[in-house]
Amino acid sequence: MPQSQHNRLAELHNLAAHAHNAAAVAHGKGDHLAAHELSKKAHEHSVNALKAASTLADKSAKPKEE
Repeated sequence: MPQSQHNRLAELHNLAAHAHNAAAVAHGKGDHLAAHELSKKAHEHSVNALKAASTLADKSAKPKEE
């Protein structure tokens, strides 16, 4: 996998982790509405990371045509 694609996947996973952490902090402060929105955003980032990783895995699993 080219480094730029690996970096993009890492960025998507980091965005999801950050949103999960922010949601936990908001929840801990009793701000349940903000926590809910941040949790939804974290889920979105996680799904995007999964889709991107799956796409790259599918591409790398296909035999190269000569």
